[in-house]
Formats: sequence, C-alpha cells, structure tokens
Amino acid sequence: MPAEICLRPWKFYVEPFRIAGGLYYVGNTNVSSHLIDTGDGLILLDSAFPQTVYLLLESIRGLGFDPEGIVYLLHCHGHYDHFGGTKAVAELTGAKALLGEADVEILEKRPELSWAPEYGMEFYEFFDVDTPLRDGEVISLGNTSVECVHTPGHTAGSMSYFFDLYEKEQKYRAGIHGGPGLNTLTDEYLERYGLPRSRRADYMKSLERLKGRTVDIHLGAHPGQNDTFGKRATMTEHINPFIDREAWPTFLSHLERAAESQFNSD
Repeated sequence: MPAEICLRPWKFYVEPFRIAGGLYYVGNTNVSSHLIDTGDGLILLDSAFPQTVYLLLESIRGLGFDPEGIVYLLHCHGHYDHFGGTKAVAELTGAKALLGEADVEILEKRPELSWAPEYGMEFYEFFDVDTPLRDGEVISLGNTSVECVHTPGHTAGSMSYFFDLYEKEQKYRAGIHGGPGLNTLTDEYLERYGLPRSRRADYMKSLERLKGRTVDIHLGAHPGQNDTFGKRATMTEHINPFIDREAWPTFLSHLERAAESQFNSD
C-alpha cells in the first residue's frame, strides 16, 4: 500500500518561509527541501517525492522566486523521498543535478535501494547526474559556497552540506547532516538487500567527522530532525530560534546514543 504522502500529497503542504538570510524552507510536512537565494541564481537542496513536485514549485513561486532560476539541485542522499522529484524539476528548470558519487549506483544499477519499495512505490523517475559529488567539493554560486562532506552510513553516498548565511549583518554557518537515519542499518534491511554490516562503522565514523563542525543553524533532512515547525512557530522579528549553536552537537549526540543502542541490540 503506497504511503499516504504518495496518495494524497496535498495534505502535506506547508506554507514556505524564510529561515535566515537567503535561506528558505520549501519542503512539505514529511521531507525537507531548502532553497538558497545566492543573489546570482538559486540552489535547491532535495526535491522530495515525485508526487509533491507541484507543492515544491508552488512554494518556490509563493516566495516570489522563479523555479527556472534554480542552477543547482543538491541531494542529501539517494532515496525516493529526497530525489524522487528531481527528474521533473531538472527537466522543467534546466538545473544541474548533483548527487553523492557512491549513490549514483542506486540510479544506474540498484533502484531497489531507493527506499521506494518501503513507501509502497516503484522508482522510475531516473535522471542524469550532472556532477557526482566527492568529499570536500565546494559548489559556488553568487554569494554562497556550499561545502560537501561525504558522510556514508545511511546510504553509501550520503552528503552533508555547510554554508554561510548573513542575518542582520552577522555571519552564521548553516549545516545539514545528509544521512542521519538508522532505518537502513537494521539487520533486516542489510540482509534483505545484501549490504555489508560495515555500513554501521561508516555511520559512526561520519558522526565523528561532523562533531568537529561549528554550526549555528542546524537544518534537518526531515523537519522533525531539527524541530523545523516548532522553531517556525516561535520566530519573531527579534528572535530566531533556528540560530542555536547547541542544536548541532545535541543532535549528533542523540544520533550516537541511538545508533549504539540499536547496533548493540541487533
């Protein structure tokens, strides 16, 4: 049975809003999508589901932007809920699609790893990856440079992203962990798809790499990962709860404890 968001996507619409500087939330209530206005074109992070593309485009236009201004479309990782809409968005706007190099295999050889089966769907919205991303690459456009950090575990090619924003003449570092989910690291999932248990060690190593980062604005690949809507509800003209340097290390510590608990119990 297809997931509710694939059957009735309109129920998952959320009003888009500005987070800080030129950064906006244009995702739905289930999966995050973020838009960066660089002053010389747009960068979109994650396209979400193919069924929610029209909501994504409506959100971008609702903020006053033209989707055809999207130059780069970056992805956290190669799953249906993050890159399912990319074929449509890329063909409509001409945006270049960027995906972690190790996840290109999902598109080319192993669509069963796209997580589409877990949503009760078949993935067939294949697209061309213009740039397979490697660790340490920097994507620059206008006033924004996005640092790409390979953080495997959730998928082999999960990428985390870091970039600077300016809010009221102050510079802040935004960051997103591109693959925090533990659902692909259970014994059942690894055995079903013939994946190595070493992915668990990869996940823990990725957390260690990310711990050394200073992040002022923690973004979530899913809105629940950083309490996107709770923070939105308490934003005022003078208070921006998204600017919180403690949120990042707190989140990583939570992931570490959850991973250790899951791995030790399996």
